[in-house]
Amino acid sequence: MLSSTSDKLKLEVIDHCAVLTIDNPSANTWDIESLTALRDLVLALNADKNIYSLILTGNGPKFFSAGADLKMFSDGNKERARDVARIFGDALETLSQFNGVSIAAINGYAMGGGLEAAMACDIRIAEEQSQMALPEATVGLLPCGMGTQTLAHYVGEGWAKRMILCGERINAVTAEKIGLIQEIVPTGKAKDSALELASKVAKQSPTSVRVCKDLIQMGRTQAPFLSLPKEREAFVDLFDTLDQKEGVNAFLEKRTPAWKNS
Repeated sequence: MLSSTSDKLKLEVIDHCAVLTIDNPSANTWDIESLTALRDLVLALNADKNIYSLILTGNGPKFFSAGADLKMFSDGNKERARDVARIFGDALETLSQFNGVSIAAINGYAMGGGLEAAMACDIRIAEEQSQMALPEATVGLLPCGMGTQTLAHYVGEGWAKRMILCGERINAVTAEKIGLIQEIVPTGKAKDSALELASKVAKQSPTSVRVCKDLIQMGRTQAPFLSLPKEREAFVDLFDTLDQKEGVNAFLEKRTPAWKNS
């Protein structure tokens, strides 16, 4: 049975969607315990054929996540810092490689490692009051959860430099304008909107989604002329799956497909 190893990260399964709620009052900060739980839980979700999507959100009306708990760094211990950086990388890279579709339901402040966690998801929905920033340099640190790489990929080098080098905080309107988020919703509606999107994911073949996601993300590191032959081969490889047969036949028979995720 699926479960979280930390009370700071709650799990709820709704149909084919796993809802992960960061719950570490008062600002839903990340620490080694909750990051380890995130990594381990995503790996467990990958192994569950009934899970097609994942939603990451924060508990309470104010914070999605304020990022790392800075108390971990107050004594300047480099070994602890190394451990935190490692698990931040492990957890968020694992999240970015989740087999299904991951959706960040940003319900307030998403700062530092909180925004990095949202950026590790495939799609970001933000409530209208949300604020986003990567302010690590303000306290003598830097984003170590893929932030320097993913932010530039999503919004371009100029905006990444404004947010990281200048410490600029942006609101939901600006975040949507520059492509950091895909939708703005009213206060209190991020989770509901994410669940509505997850219901659309459930209509897609999970095996097709997994391969499509890999191909899309391949574009971050490879030129198109290298990826296009792999796209064509992946299309043919899908004919080895049960879902390909089910999807085509369900369409021809005018019925809803029953996905096997295999």
